[in-house]
Amino acid sequence: MKTTGQLVVLGSINADHILNLDRFPMPGETLNGNHYQVAFGGKGANQAVAAGRSGADIAFIACVGDDDTGERIRQQLAKDRIDTVPVAVIKGESTGVALIFVNAEGENFIGINAGANGALSAERVEQHHDRIAGAQALLMQLESPLETVLAAARIAYHNQTQTILNPAPASPLPDELLALVDIITPNETEAEILTGIHVDDDESAARAAAALHDKGISTVLITLGKRGVWLSENGAGQRIPGFSVKAVDTIAAGDTFNGALMTALLESRPMEDAVRFAHAAAAIAVTRKGAQPSVPWRQEIDAFLHQQG
Repeated sequence: MKTTGQLVVLGSINADHILNLDRFPMPGETLNGNHYQVAFGGKGANQAVAAGRSGADIAFIACVGDDDTGERIRQQLAKDRIDTVPVAVIKGESTGVALIFVNAEGENFIGINAGANGALSAERVEQHHDRIAGAQALLMQLESPLETVLAAARIAYHNQTQTILNPAPASPLPDELLALVDIITPNETEAEILTGIHVDDDESAARAAAALHDKGISTVLITLGKRGVWLSENGAGQRIPGFSVKAVDTIAAGDTFNGALMTALLESRPMEDAVRFAHAAAAIAVTRKGAQPSVPWRQEIDAFLHQQG
């Protein structure tokens, strides 16, 4: 018997070191930054936080190092309404680190050291077999080892747990994994890597979505930045516009979208309404600096939507 509304997120945890610059440096060039901060991040953790703050009943399968950073992250995740029992502490490892440059337009470049995230193995996932099997949905990304993502997807598939994959960072994926996915949420770059189709307008987004349907995925959401999302369900597609806001930092925009989307879907909202809810959460996030510090709470999302009418 499924637990109504329960979400499991599997993914990465990082400490983000963020430097704001007027522009990105050229190779060999040194630039002075105008703002520096350390914030908690990692695509898995960001999406878990977005789901937790927006109201989901959520557990998070992840790894941190046996360092002060890992302990502080676990404490913060608990404050964000996340079940952290499945977050393992890996002895002798440091918590993952991301080094992030953000330019004046809010765009970013990111380099990552996996650290303890590399210990999120297929064997460790099997320890949480019953948790995944009993959940309503499983949300994953690609900052975890591919064999780990595949192992979790197999468990979900065989137990009728809906599987949602945010295929980021961009990477080619085996057809076996794609066939186990119910909903996929690539951006334009990720969609191109998965399909070979360059996405730059609605027509090309529709063709990329069709290619992903052919892999066995019933629902495709291709995020298009300021243009919104191309939603294709069983071959029927439409673009759902986002909200116009002044972006200062896009670091966790996609992660916020994915986490909030899952909350809305688990509340049995129609897909179009769920996308609008996720758009609102992401719109709020890009007006703030940092990854998890930018993620809004449920009341903020509801207030934003009320203002939009």
